[in-house]
Amino acid sequence: MLTLIAKNWWLILLRGICAILFGLLALTRPGITLGALIMLWAIYAFVDGVLAFVAALSGSSGKPWWVLVLEGFVGVAAAAVAFLSPGITAIVLLLFIAARAIVAGILEIAAAIQLRKEIEGELWLGLAGAGSLLFGLLLIARPGVGALAVVWMIGLYAVLFGGLLVALSLRVRALTGLARARL
Repeated sequence: MLTLIAKNWWLILLRGICAILFGLLALTRPGITLGALIMLWAIYAFVDGVLAFVAALSGSSGKPWWVLVLEGFVGVAAAAVAFLSPGITAIVLLLFIAARAIVAGILEIAAAIQLRKEIEGELWLGLAGAGSLLFGLLLIARPGVGALAVVWMIGLYAVLFGGLLVALSLRVRALTGLARARL
């Protein structure tokens, strides 16, 4: 399994870069309208969901394939709801984003626990999962915050989450030589 993960480390990197780009765009354009934010987030959720499906089909992640399929389904479904209902209210959008972050966080923490059996001391995926989970819980606890604060929270979350995925991908890439040595 480690060989397959190391071989396709770039999928994790790509997911991280997409999250960072989304986050930076949200942070640098805080005056963005809610409709544009909905579409921007929907594009991110769709791309992330599709990449999770690709990772599941290629077997390139430390996560069980069904975890990635579930993550992909949640991401694509959340994107579809946002695309089909652009007039959705800010509170409902926040709840969709929160639900996706909580589900993804729980699944990432579970995968990190399983991945620790393969890679000693690996924490990046667990930290990304904890960040997702905390972000989702914060959105549920404070749904009435202003739109500008929401843009900043979403942007900071995406940059942090993306950075952790990039760190994970680089750690996995470094293991390529170790995986080859085991063969």
